[in-house]
Amino acid sequence: MSSKVSRFFKPSLLATTILFLLAVLFTNLGLWQAKRSAGKAAIEQQFVTAKPLLLETAIAQESRFARIDTGGRYDNKRHILLDNQIWHGRAGVHVFTPFYTHEGTVILVNRGWLPMADRTTLPKIPTPQQPTVLRGILNIYPMPGRMLGPADALVSDQWPQLVTYLSPKDISVALNEPLPNWVIQLSATEQDGFEGRDWQPVFLTSNKHKAYAVQWFGLATISIILWIFNGIRRARESLLNES
Repeated sequence: MSSKVSRFFKPSLLATTILFLLAVLFTNLGLWQAKRSAGKAAIEQQFVTAKPLLLETAIAQESRFARIDTGGRYDNKRHILLDNQIWHGRAGVHVFTPFYTHEGTVILVNRGWLPMADRTTLPKIPTPQQPTVLRGILNIYPMPGRMLGPADALVSDQWPQLVTYLSPKDISVALNEPLPNWVIQLSATEQDGFEGRDWQPVFLTSNKHKAYAVQWFGLATISIILWIFNGIRRARESLLNES
């Protein structure tokens, strides 16, 4: 039986080795993207189903994406500007302003995006001085995909300050205030913020990762098809030579 099969299917050792390795690689990449898709889907579901909570309760329960409604006041001078933020193809910063709640909690608020032409000219940051009600979403500190070098050094007497990464510990020292490892993303309906407040739970959606997974699995399938084609073609050439 095997001799009959070999007459019609004779893949080369080189093609078998290369295409097998490619099929394994593409399959593993597809499984990795599928796993990431499932993880992102769980985060997206958490974002959709998050409920309103008191700020202190949300922090204590580590309730990411909890809807926050709390009273207090902004620090109208000590702002942290997160650099390298792109919105609609334009370069700028995200503005993080400390907020002092009536209950005594101090937390950074991401008030949205402002344009910035260069690092030598920081944007003006209009901030209300009177007490206000803050509405937003509790979230973790934004983290870059890759950190190139340490976080920018902060000082306590120079505001606002521009940073490449957010370091909760360094910011807490510069402000001389204990900060939780959480920030509030200001709701798009609030007037004390800026542009770019269409907050999303993830950068790449679960559907995007799912599409990548399909592509990798497709490439694995193509590798197998090429292996089969190579075996059939070589067998046919062998039969022609015999005749």
